[in-house]
Amino acid sequence: MAEQDLFSAIEFLKAGAEELLARFARSRRGVVYADLRFEVVFSRSASAANGEPRRAGESETAGFGVSVHARQGGAIGHGQCGAEIGRLALDRRKLVGALREALERAFERARLDARGKASALKHLGAAARTLDAGLFVPRAPIRDEMTAVFREDPRSLSPNAPAQLVLDASMAVRGLGREIAFNAVAAITELRSELFASTEGSLIAQSFAVSEGDCYTVAEGANGGHQEIFDTIGQQRGFEALAEGYRDELLPNPELRTFALGLAQEARELASAPVLKPPDGEVTVVTDPHFNALLAHEIVGHPCEADRALKMEAAYAGRSWLLRSLDDTELGRHVGSPLVSACSDPTLYGYGHYRYDHEGTPGRRVVHIDRGVFFGFINSRATAAVLGVEPNGSARASEVYYVPLIRMSNTFFMPGESAPERIIGEVEHGYYVCAHQTPSIAESRENFRISARRVYEIENGRIGRLYRSGSVIADSKRFFMNVDAVGNDLRLVAIPNCGKGQPMQVKRMSNGGPTMRSRARLGGGG
Repeated sequence: MAEQDLFSAIEFLKAGAEELLARFARSRRGVVYADLRFEVVFSRSASAANGEPRRAGESETAGFGVSVHARQGGAIGHGQCGAEIGRLALDRRKLVGALREALERAFERARLDARGKASALKHLGAAARTLDAGLFVPRAPIRDEMTAVFREDPRSLSPNAPAQLVLDASMAVRGLGREIAFNAVAAITELRSELFASTEGSLIAQSFAVSEGDCYTVAEGANGGHQEIFDTIGQQRGFEALAEGYRDELLPNPELRTFALGLAQEARELASAPVLKPPDGEVTVVTDPHFNALLAHEIVGHPCEADRALKMEAAYAGRSWLLRSLDDTELGRHVGSPLVSACSDPTLYGYGHYRYDHEGTPGRRVVHIDRGVFFGFINSRATAAVLGVEPNGSARASEVYYVPLIRMSNTFFMPGESAPERIIGEVEHGYYVCAHQTPSIAESRENFRISARRVYEIENGRIGRLYRSGSVIADSKRFFMNVDAVGNDLRLVAIPNCGKGQPMQVKRMSNGGPTMRSRARLGGGG
């Protein structure tokens, strides 16, 4: 039977996915678990540059991913298979056929994986002990549904609305004057519907509306300096979040035109500012929430992903300073001052919000650092079994046909009690570091250099001269240990492009924190 609406395939599989999985598991010897993920995405996007329209369009697609665990040779292996199928999903017979074929492929891969594990266990013994933790602990079935939040369905939005919005914003930036050498503005709004079904009896449907605005500006100063700025606003809401702005305590944003103008004006001011001359030795630094978003992302978020900590990414993405081996970790140890706490929390309605991950596990707050003491990692069901802890719902894929990886959600430093003005006012001499740009991180993220958009000198508690091309250079643990003030101004920042894995998966999330004060070296520009 053929349909006309790709989203109707979600309803079709709600009724039939469980029976499809059950029949497969009964008919294949050794299958101990299987799941199916299906996704439909509609998006509408547009871009403009230098006050002229560039691109506008819409797309709608569908895809699936299946996972099978099978026992063979005394071990349990895992197999995965997925594909983007587009409008093939409109034909119910072909859709079911594609799912059955994918389950067969995943089953064969699971058997091959099991044979390899059995061989390794036989020859390596205790040295390969983590291989037999591949089957996660069974759980009770979950039945739930989560609807998207929007005032207007992205599918019913006028095709001209995103194009007009970005054009107006780009024209406004161009109108600031000749100092703006280049500007580009883009917007996207989408509706994403996901379905998860498993042989454990879980059936979970989640839908998300996402709207994102991106702005890039290059400004030239009278003294020959230039400044590039790129930034993003994003909400899990309808297009109105870009057209009208969105007021929120943790993740507010202006409407896109105002956002673009603000970035351009900042770029123009910075282009005429002097380059920071690095001071000698360590100095007092006060970092703002936007800068701390990248600090939380790179030094807390990625190192707290259990797959990275267990060295599953060591060959191409590095390891974690928080776990050197299963017997040598920072768990229960001080990694920061008592003022430093950090967590990941997908239950907050930020850019990284979700209710269930792509293994059907409920997302929950995971405290990474509590008053300076390191407490734990975000994980998948498999890595939770290796570490001997409960799964916390952190395995997600950027596209449904990819293997879920352990990903941050809303990962941030928790707020303190001090007003930002007081934190700055107590500094006799130091620097106020605002808004992140580019990270340069050590292999295990035990030290870092993160560049900032703006650096202000602080003299006798007052913000003074503005500099550009500055960066913070520090040992991660030493920086956290030296934190002596934390603000009450927690903010989250939309991160649109966190990359991980091979093939690369790009995921949206939120990071942030309050104003913080510590000590570090500063780097300057050329």
